[in-house]
Amino acid sequence: MRDPCIHWLHELGQEHNDVVGKKCANLGEMTRLGMQIPPGFAISVDACRKYMELTGVSGRLTEYFARLGDELKRSFSMQIEASRCAREMIRSASMPTALGDDIEESYELLCDRCGTADVPVAVRSSGAVSMPGQMETYLQVRGSVEVKRRVVEVWESAFNTRAIAFRLERGMAVERASIGVGVMKMVNAKSAGVVLTVDPLTGETDRAVIEGNWGLGESVASGEMSPDHFVMMKETGAIDRTIQRKARRVVSTATGTANTDVPEDLRDVPCLTDDEIRQIARGAMDVERHFGAPQDMEWVIDRELPFPQNVFWVQARPAKYTPRTKAAETDYLVEQMARLFRR
Repeated sequence: MRDPCIHWLHELGQEHNDVVGKKCANLGEMTRLGMQIPPGFAISVDACRKYMELTGVSGRLTEYFARLGDELKRSFSMQIEASRCAREMIRSASMPTALGDDIEESYELLCDRCGTADVPVAVRSSGAVSMPGQMETYLQVRGSVEVKRRVVEVWESAFNTRAIAFRLERGMAVERASIGVGVMKMVNAKSAGVVLTVDPLTGETDRAVIEGNWGLGESVASGEMSPDHFVMMKETGAIDRTIQRKARRVVSTATGTANTDVPEDLRDVPCLTDDEIRQIARGAMDVERHFGAPQDMEWVIDRELPFPQNVFWVQARPAKYTPRTKAAETDYLVEQMARLFRR
């Protein structure tokens, strides 16, 4: 590999957060724990900076946002227009030859390692500053030309309206938003979803909460479909299940993804076996212990591999939740009593 801007995920660790972004650094750290992540590589934050500087986009963005000034903070319509202009600047620039060649070379080497020509990959943002859900992910991307195009689109998504508003609210420089990019082999998903090592609603840390659906995890992340809900108690391994009727799922296609009907015979069937539930929960608990904080993680079950080799991880980040306190419990009890007396 000629360019140090590109790193294989299995070579990374938590210490590379500022190099490749939190998502890619955490995935690399998980490989050190012996957890399965899809093979892939990270395009560093510095690669994004190089693209912006070598194409002249960086200077144009600086001048553009300087002209807008403080008015940008007060006008949402101006933020929408600023996003459109900034993204067009980034999209219309030509990929520097050396950087494009290195991305292409890395993708072709990944294809060789996977034994598949034009292996389908996910192209995902990886910010050094955590901005969950702010930037884009592209799934089922095939071919080096498409990979390079999607990488640029991930970079430009750092200037979508949500991301601009995020930086304005926190007093960050709006014109500077270099991010890393992860390129990972797609898992042939039977089911997918999320697991939290804390109940996000109550703050109880004695359980792992899992939600999932058939197909890819986008149906769970979007909130458009009601997923299966599993709770495993950490101490005993006891599992509580709420199985939803799952009418729709997101699946991979030859050209991307599609929202399709779930076959009738699977709609009321749990998307995970008990063994898979426990494997997911215990893996997440291992990561929780390693990082010393409750985790919010994304898992995928491969439809072709046997258990437990079929459990893959594609994201780990600190969980957002309300810590359970005595004061919160007292407030809850007072509220419940008040409701009883109001009846």
